[in-house]
Amino acid sequence: MHIHWFPGHMAKAQRMITKQLSLIDVVIELLDARIPISSANPMIAEIAGDKPRVVALNKADLAETAQTILWINHFRSQGLTTVSIDAASGKGMKELVNKVEQEASEKIAKLTAKGIKGRPVRAMILGIPNVGKSSLINRLLGTATAKTGDRPGVTRGQQWLKVGKNLELLDTPGVLWPKMDDQEVAFKLAATGAIKDDIYDMEKVILRLLEILRDNYSSRLCERYKLTQELLPEDAAELLALIGAKRGCLRSGGVVDEEKARRIILTDFRSGKLGQFTLDSPK
Repeated sequence: MHIHWFPGHMAKAQRMITKQLSLIDVVIELLDARIPISSANPMIAEIAGDKPRVVALNKADLAETAQTILWINHFRSQGLTTVSIDAASGKGMKELVNKVEQEASEKIAKLTAKGIKGRPVRAMILGIPNVGKSSLINRLLGTATAKTGDRPGVTRGQQWLKVGKNLELLDTPGVLWPKMDDQEVAFKLAATGAIKDDIYDMEKVILRLLEILRDNYSSRLCERYKLTQELLPEDAAELLALIGAKRGCLRSGGVVDEEKARRIILTDFRSGKLGQFTLDSPK
């Protein structure tokens, strides 16, 4: 697929983040629970430096529960405080806030000893585009004050947001690393929506996704698209055409509209209509 994407506003955001880091007590690294490694920006650990970090696995409702537990244990074994959350429903919000406050307790204690009392914990949320930062902030605040959208990179600026009495959040734009040399990672980012759909070859992404679904989750394909297990094509392109025909994606003359079929499959996958998926596995 050879996806390389590092727009100018991303580089600018990185500089802004580095500049603001001195104001921060805790970094919240927001990952997609379906692809915890693929959605992890390798630059965040470097940017955060020795700041306390809390890893939040978002969209856990779309990931396989057993795999999420393994990932939590994996990150915790590396000394990283980790929680599973679902910003859409609010699951895990209290635990996340508690963990952030715990990570900042030493800093707050030092400030108190210096006579600075009542200062809220200051946290920065970092993550790649479309991982759910604005949705998380809206859930924490209980109101849709942070701009959200279904396109990667919709948040452009930075803003401080007050959460209760003890926490202030600095929202930041999503940041991808300068280039993605691992094309398997690029595929997973494209499939889950972290990369804009108009900058990669959707045909190749969908065919790769169908191969994974056919080989590992064929029963879900059969249930969703009314297919017969024994008659599933081995060829992903043939499988795409079959699904398109089953869903009525036909042009005049009975020709399958493959573009429409690809959109249906991608939407079903991203929305959870094909079930829960975890595409990354702990090492």
